[in-house]
Amino acid sequence: MKPLKEKVSITIDKDILEKLRTEAEADDRSLSQFINLILKEYLKEKA
Repeated sequence: MKPLKEKVSITIDKDILEKLRTEAEADDRSLSQFINLILKEYLKEKA
């Protein structure tokens, strides 16, 4: 069975990363979970 998640490495501007960390913490999510959520919502809107 194929894993549902895959690790990737990306580079993010420091100021954006700080904002993402703050928002993730406020939403009681890990940074990874929060970025995943944002990307899912973005892709849903594009469909």
